[in-house]
Amino acid sequence: MSIQRAWSRSFATTLALVLAASYVIAADEKETREVAVKDIKLTVPKGWKQEEPSSKLRVAQFKIAAAEGDKEAAELAINQFGGGGGGVDENVKRWVNQFSAKDRKVKVTKGKSSQGDYVVVDATGTYNRPDGPPFAQKTIPVAGQRMLAVMLMTGENGSYFLKLTGPEKTVTGAADDLRKAFGAKAEDEKEQKTE
Repeated sequence: MSIQRAWSRSFATTLALVLAASYVIAADEKETREVAVKDIKLTVPKGWKQEEPSSKLRVAQFKIAAAEGDKEAAELAINQFGGGGGGVDENVKRWVNQFSAKDRKVKVTKGKSSQGDYVVVDATGTYNRPDGPPFAQKTIPVAGQRMLAVMLMTGENGSYFLKLTGPEKTVTGAADDLRKAFGAKAEDEKEQKTE
């Protein structure tokens, strides 16, 4: 056997192994697990790391690894206040105002999921990230951010508030998984006008 043929066969075998390993890694990244969060069930990617909530106001919290090119991970915080937490308009306005008016882009949609009706605020731009306890109302402006904030109305159990924030690329990569987590689809949503 010639050296060239042996090298070609060796290269082809190595390439096949690399492609097979890539397929296994990609498949693992899309594996999911079910997580109970009070009265709702979320189906989240196994790669989303569940953490101890950083605030007593949160019922669950996840860290989503940074996408290639982003320096920081994204965070999914979930709150539930029983029958409280304010109405849809109040929450939409509050979430929109967490972004600087100078460069923010906002889209608000409504939909129905397997766990209840919901509203999504999708905002990009400079996020005024909370710094310290909520009552202090201190923030740090961080450019290039995206937020997907969901108000999931589950009926008698009140509403759940799912807020995914972080670098735009990382949040964009997790957007479909966020909706799948509570049984929703972006293509079934209807856009809502914002003030």
